[in-house]
Order: sequence, then structure tokens, then C-alpha cells
Amino acid sequence: MPAIDSLTRRQFLSLGGGLSLAALGCGQENGTERSAADITVRIGEITLDLGPRRLVKTLAYNGQVPGPLLRATEGKPIVVDVLNESKDSELVHWHGFHIPSEVDGAHEEGTPHIPARGRARYAITPSPAGTRWYHSHGDAGRDLDKSTYTGQFGMFVVEPRGDPGRYDLEIPILLHEWEGFWDHDGPMEVAYKLFSVNGKMLGAGEPVRVRAGQRALFRIVNASATVIHRLALPGHVFRVVALDGNDVPTPQNVRALELGPGERIDAVVEMKNPGVWVLGSPNDKWRAAGMGIVIEYADATGAPRWAPVPAAQWDYTIFGDTRSASAEPDARVPLVFKEADSGHRWLINGKSFPKTDPIRVKADRRYRLIFDNQSADAHPIHLHRHTFELVRVADTPTAGVMKDVVIVPAWKKVEVDVVASNPGPTLFHCHQQFHMDQGFKAMLLYQG
Repeated sequence: MPAIDSLTRRQFLSLGGGLSLAALGCGQENGTERSAADITVRIGEITLDLGPRRLVKTLAYNGQVPGPLLRATEGKPIVVDVLNESKDSELVHWHGFHIPSEVDGAHEEGTPHIPARGRARYAITPSPAGTRWYHSHGDAGRDLDKSTYTGQFGMFVVEPRGDPGRYDLEIPILLHEWEGFWDHDGPMEVAYKLFSVNGKMLGAGEPVRVRAGQRALFRIVNASATVIHRLALPGHVFRVVALDGNDVPTPQNVRALELGPGERIDAVVEMKNPGVWVLGSPNDKWRAAGMGIVIEYADATGAPRWAPVPAAQWDYTIFGDTRSASAEPDARVPLVFKEADSGHRWLINGKSFPKTDPIRVKADRRYRLIFDNQSADAHPIHLHRHTFELVRVADTPTAGVMKDVVIVPAWKKVEVDVVASNPGPTLFHCHQQFHMDQGFKAMLLYQG
């Protein structure tokens, strides 16, 4: 990404060719001539400069954090080369794409690992349109320098074939944490010393530059391994137009956003309050540790301003239809989430992966998955290779909100409908890395 400046819509679209801001082409390797890929992603170690005297060694894509902002056109096939220049095997998951299991980027589905110093080539037809992303996918265990704890993440925008253009500029925002450690004060969990937006701590990078009167589309990805984040921009209102890259039936104005690991929000902001502001976390400690970015209007000067925003509970259902839920499902599938009595293993219907029972489906049928969270933790639940519709959140029915990650609050239920429209082994898991590593996953399997 060019520093942390915003991209005007014209700049963003003119990059063309199904990609943007990426180093392309593969060329010759080991004396073997290969046709050029549309996109090349290189995995390697870097020393990331988060801010003054804040250097972090991590794995990254193409030598930068976040990785290159990639772009493709919906339905237009592309070829992606991934070169693993690290010392361990790796996988890249194309999050939110409806693509075959063998290229999705999860070894549980059959995607082969990319060996150390090896490479892989993927043929992908990007779909559906919207804000997608790509990231490392694998077990980290207790190693906080692997998988989603690293800098291996980037945004991938899939453009629709026809785009009406409802904004003047696009502002990519990717959230992450650094220097994780095990917090044993209470239930064991991962805590962090440093935070970043677009690879920089608050105040360390270039500001996002805007002009009064512009309509700015913020594309926001929570690339955290474990943390649910809230974001606010004092003096401004977010008009949420898409969740997980999918247009919502009822766009709504909100003062603050909330995203679990893996979630995305597209929000349009009318830039009509000139000044220098902080887009950041309402959590003062996290913001002081880096979770924010400066938004600077043209000709504005002075120190960046922050002001508390009113606390409000995040509610998916306000973005849905008032109509009743979709057609009656062909079957209901209860999925109870609990923590095992002994240790930190997580259970789905009483079993921990790899012993969890598969979710068995038949092609083209609709299934209602009932997420019953019988634990004190909120869980960002992700289904690969599919999009599901929210039909009930706690006690509130809804319809039309399409997602691939949903936060299931502690001691609550969320019900979603999924159409079995993409045959092949499909991973279902909590997108909180530590929970996934501790058995919180299962397979959705198609049967005849």
C-alpha cells in the first residue's frame, strides 16, 4: 500500500488487470520457464518498523505489512503464485472466496502445504464480489510467532463486473496486534503489548489524507489472531453498507464499529468535519499502544483529536430485513460450543477436533446451523468457501445479512442458513486462533 494514504476511486480502479499494488509475474525458477502469474505472493521474514524504537521480526507477504492490496474482477479467472521463502511449510487461505477445496488454503480440506523454500500455483475464479482478504492458515499452538499472529495478511478486493461507484475514495484499514504473550491472570489467553493499523502504530505512519465533502469508503479488516476490536472516528458517522464484503439490506448509521477476528466492514463516511482526527479504539490503553490511525483533512493542522464516543452494543440485526427469515430449511443442525472441564480444549457437540462429528449436507439444500455458545467467551465462527444468512441473533429474528464470520456472544445462540452450493470438504471453525488450535473446528462434508 502507498504509505497510508487513501486511494481515490479513479486511482483504485485504474490499477486494472485484476490486481493492484502487487508485485506480479513469476518468470524463470530453477531453470524452468513458467508462464507469468497474475499475482505473485512471497512469504518471507522481515523486520517491521511499527514506530520509533518498535521493531518486530515477523513473516510477511512481499516484504510488507499488510501484504499487497490485491484486486480481481468477479468471475474473471486469475493465476496466483505463492513462493514460500520461509523455513517452515505454509498455507495461504483466500478468505471469503467460493473456490474449490484444493486451493482454498486449509490443509483439513486437502489443500497441500507449501513446503519451506517451495512454491504453489493456484488457479482461482474470484467470487463473490466484495471485500475479501488472504492470510496464513494453520496451527500455531503456543507459538505466538506463527500463523495469524504474524504479519501474513492482506486485503483482496473482488470488484463486481458492474460497479455503480458510491464513493469518492477508498481507505483500506487492517487491524493487528504484536508482541503477544500468555496472560495467566484468570483464564489463560493471549495479550499484546503493541497494536497497529496498516502496519504502523498510531502516529508513526503517514496520515490518511481526505478533503472536505468527499464520500470515503472505509474497507476494514480485523486481521487479529484473537481480539474483537471496536473502532470510532469522533465527529463522524459510519454508514455501514456491507458486512464481510456483502451488501446489507438496510444500511445504517452508527458511531462505532465492532469486528471479530476475520470480519470485514465496509462503511461510507461523509467527510464534513474538517480537522485532524484519530480513527481508533475506544479502549484508551489499546489506542495508546498503537490501535489507531490519523485522519487528516486538507489544509488542517494541529494535534490529532480524540473524543469518547457513546457506548452502544453492536447489533447485526439492524442491518437486516424486517421480513421473516428465508425459506424453511431442509434440516436443522444444532452445534453446541463448550470448553472442556479439563484444560483448554474446545468442544463442538461434546467433541474436540479431529474427533468432532462432521456436518453432513447434500448439494443445493438449505441447512440451519444453530450456534449454541455455552461458554463465557464470544466466538467468531467462520465457515470456509460459503456465505451464510443470519436468521436469528439471540432472541431477535432477522434476514438478508450475508456473512462468512459471525460473533456468537457468550451464553447466546445465533442461527444461520447456509445453502450447500460449493461441493467439497469445508472447514468450520472459531476464527480465534487459540480456540481453533485447541480443537474448535469441524468439517462440513457433502454426501450423495
